[in-house]
Amino acid sequence: MTAPIVCATCPVADRAVCSVLAPEDRAELARLGQQRLYARGETIVAAGDANTVCITLTEGAAKLSSIDRDGTERIVALIHPAGMAGQLFAPSATLHVTALTRTAACVFPADRFAALVRERPELAQRLLTELARELDASRTLIDLISKRQAKGRVAALILAFSRAASPADCHDADRFDLPLTRGEIAQLLGLTIETVSRTLTALEQGGAIARHGTHGIAIRDRNHLDLLAAA
Repeated sequence: MTAPIVCATCPVADRAVCSVLAPEDRAELARLGQQRLYARGETIVAAGDANTVCITLTEGAAKLSSIDRDGTERIVALIHPAGMAGQLFAPSATLHVTALTRTAACVFPADRFAALVRERPELAQRLLTELARELDASRTLIDLISKRQAKGRVAALILAFSRAASPADCHDADRFDLPLTRGEIAQLLGLTIETVSRTLTALEQGGAIARHGTHGIAIRDRNHLDLLAAA
């Protein structure tokens, strides 16, 4: 499903890379692109696709993954609102980008976006900042996976989603939906599904979190999660 881009109602208008553009440049970019909705599990970018578009998530979440010859998937990064999907300056995609929830994104022609990057130094600088942020997120993910205890891994992931779910940088969200299934969490953290389920139950029984429905999480004791994540 596609629709025109309306910057005035964009939930990440102050956080996306295009936020540094002058109003007339942003309006021109909006005219060139379109808003696209993706269902959970829908492919946003497939490995091997030519990089003809530049994509910025405005709602939902997505995963970047590789699939080996045996069909085993490896999640290498997560994308949250205001994050960019795809590999703008590569000739083709080397990773799959898949929607984890109902996801909305602004989709722009890659050549026009790249031209604007060359013409607007402020956009180039903001893009470098975004790339640095993505690198930090990847390092955090590696650190998360390297933790010895399952509770530390799961606690760190919950805190990461809490940060991503907040519309502001000054505070984290206390209630949000986990966009990953237990199987995806297990695959990401190098745990079994049973261990993930037991750990979530233990965190709930210990008062650190409360679960609502299939994916809802409410943080009850952030300090306890911080201690577990730091271990």
